[in-house]
Amino acid sequence: MDNEKIKSNITSSDHWIRLVFMILFALVLYVAGIVVGVLVLVQFLFALITGSDNTNLRQLGDSLTQYIAQTLRFLTYNSSEKPFPFADWPEPAPVAEVVEPEEVVTTSTADTASPTVEVSGAGDAQDENSSKPV
Repeated sequence: MDNEKIKSNITSSDHWIRLVFMILFALVLYVAGIVVGVLVLVQFLFALITGSDNTNLRQLGDSLTQYIAQTLRFLTYNSSEKPFPFADWPEPAPVAEVVEPEEVVTTSTADTASPTVEVSGAGDAQDENSSKPV
């Protein structure tokens, strides 16, 4: 690289303006990290007390993590698009119901040499096919 090219890069206002934005977004990223930590704690406590997560907190967590990803992409020069407030706030993904895994009970009977597996879900009606040899 020649000296003229280096000099024009150093004196280019675009690089210095981006540096200012990068410093500001790095500070915002730090605050967002603290908010995520608080969100994780509140969501855990909510799930511990009520037995299920809070949909609104889950959506906030999703949009906040998308914002953090956008900010990191800008800071690492993977995107030239500035995140919020220069762009729209990321929309959270549609809320999907969390399906609890079914309980698997293994039993063995004196009649068969192999154990059988019984699958029972919450509120599921059992039929004659619910016990199958393994």
